[in-house]
Amino acid sequence: MQDFVKLLGLRHRREVVGRSAIFGGEHFVLEETDWYLLNLFRLWWHYGISFLRLQMWVEEVMEKFMRIYKYQAHGYAFSGVEELLYSLGEATFVNMTQHSVAESLLQVGVTQRFIDDVVSAVLRASYGQSAAMPAFAGAMSLAGAQGSLWSVEGGNKLVCSGLLKLTKANVIHAAVTSVTLHSTEGKALYQVAYENEVGNSSDFYDIVVIATPLHVDNSSSNLTFAGFHPPIDDVQGSFQPTVVSLVHGYLNSSYFGFPDPKLFPFANILTTDFPSFFCNLDNICPVNISASFRRKQPQEAAVWRVQSPKPLFRTQLKTLFRSYYSVQIAEWQAHPLYGSRPTLPRFALHDQLFYLNALEWAASSVEVMAVAAKNVALLAYNRWYQDLDKIDQKDLMHKVKTEL
Repeated sequence: MQDFVKLLGLRHRREVVGRSAIFGGEHFVLEETDWYLLNLFRLWWHYGISFLRLQMWVEEVMEKFMRIYKYQAHGYAFSGVEELLYSLGEATFVNMTQHSVAESLLQVGVTQRFIDDVVSAVLRASYGQSAAMPAFAGAMSLAGAQGSLWSVEGGNKLVCSGLLKLTKANVIHAAVTSVTLHSTEGKALYQVAYENEVGNSSDFYDIVVIATPLHVDNSSSNLTFAGFHPPIDDVQGSFQPTVVSLVHGYLNSSYFGFPDPKLFPFANILTTDFPSFFCNLDNICPVNISASFRRKQPQEAAVWRVQSPKPLFRTQLKTLFRSYYSVQIAEWQAHPLYGSRPTLPRFALHDQLFYLNALEWAASSVEVMAVAAKNVALLAYNRWYQDLDKIDQKDLMHKVKTEL
């Protein structure tokens, strides 16, 4: 993503400092201060060295994951998610998709209390799921919580629209309904049928990339496959529904133990398993931030983002806010429901038919999807030109060093 931002001439959005806290239903179990050393002392006082063990575990996972950038720079690609993970972390990474975050952290000496209070809160905020989710996806989420996240000035969507414009692609505004396999001169040819307000139509393609989730509860996609032997049956697993409510109003600081709203110091509130009706709450800033911008004072009306597993009832909104002017709601299936799929999917569904979203079933983030997209592009290229030595190779670290 960093490369895309530089390529498009975009800039990182200026961050506005705001303190965070973890709410346990009745009181805050952990509060951030303005002093780094005091924050470390509080973590040590409450949880011993669990936070250091967590950091070491996450750093080890990320150090191995970063190998993918070197592999891709040398043109290597993988036909399945399991092959990709094995090339990065061998059996350890593959096993991390089958064991929970809690189980993995307990093995490295992280305490159950730290998992319940801190780790679970981070996972609820990012995935809306618990520490029972697979360890690999959890590690990706926890890595993003260590202060390295950034956003694009003007909105992250500028990356997508900018890249699409840069490719000069012929965009057909329509919904794809089916992919049918044909063959010509012994080569696969794919007929893609689609529909829009004009009517139904179809075109033939040598290479097709599916960049939408294939899962059992994707009611927005009626994509079917025909003519494939054996048939393509990759529609497995479920997705985690997520609801985001943007509320312009006055926060009810009394609910969080601050009767005087002027004394409420937090801009971001994470939650443990209780209360269950919302996952996190944060005071959001505009996509463009001027040098003179400041956060609203706690007693002032501000725009708050509430993430919840279900749409909030009016009574729940009144619990979180003393009063409010408006509520805008967005509901979608944001991430896979980890653990609902028995096996990891493959990028290659057929000779030149690829599934970009396969990697989402190991971990889900914008950066992970960018890695998946480059893998699919390299895989299609290598297959088309029959450069099979660049696909699913073992011991790539040794090969890459030899090439250097």
